[in-house]
Amino acid sequence: MNAIKLPLSNVQVELMKIYSTNISEPELHELKNLLAQFYAKKSIENANEVWKKNNLSNETMDSWLNEKS
Repeated sequence: MNAIKLPLSNVQVELMKIYSTNISEPELHELKNLLAQFYAKKSIENANEVWKKNNLSNETMDSWLNEKS
């Protein structure tokens, strides 16, 4: 089993508060979806920043996808 690292992050503390209560399976599923959507949005925002910073385009991606190894 993994040891718990202290101190906990602010996210871990908030999640511990949430997980200290019992919620129904549908609510748990909804919570998981909300977290997934949150992190998906953050990932897309970060990818968009990289694209802008590096002047990438759909044409660049198509070119890379069609390169022969």
